[in-house]
Amino acid sequence: MTETERVVKEIAVNRRARRNYEILETLEAGLALSGTEVKTLRAGRISLEEAYVKQIEGELWLVGAHIAEYLEGNIFNHEPTRARRLLVHRKELRKWSQKTKEKGLTMIPLKLYFHGKWAKLLIALARGRRTHDKRQELRKKESQKVLRGLRRR
Repeated sequence: MTETERVVKEIAVNRRARRNYEILETLEAGLALSGTEVKTLRAGRISLEEAYVKQIEGELWLVGAHIAEYLEGNIFNHEPTRARRLLVHRKELRKWSQKTKEKGLTMIPLKLYFHGKWAKLLIALARGRRTHDKRQELRKKESQKVLRGLRRR
């Protein structure tokens, strides 16, 4: 199986992210996980709703993600809300850290998936939307739905 033929299996999507934030740029990052966390991910028991990405001592960390405990795990089970290290290239890390120093930019997780046997996290550099921006976006989507409906007739 070649690199392009690897199977991508989506695990979790942060649905609120695209509504609450304006996505400027995305980046794929690997995750440093323990064995019981991988087994729980394969079962799909994760929540990215309250999660965010933070730079701590020159590394990126996923904070606030809840990966449920593995049911068959014993004393070696993981802590559900621990911070998890993200694996990115140093060059990309430097570039993104410069951009997050700009006013109002933050890093948020968009989706978690398996690429082959590796767990990957799609993170975004985003700017928070205000309430009137959210309403404007909803109006725009509604008008596009109406236009699509008229074209079909």
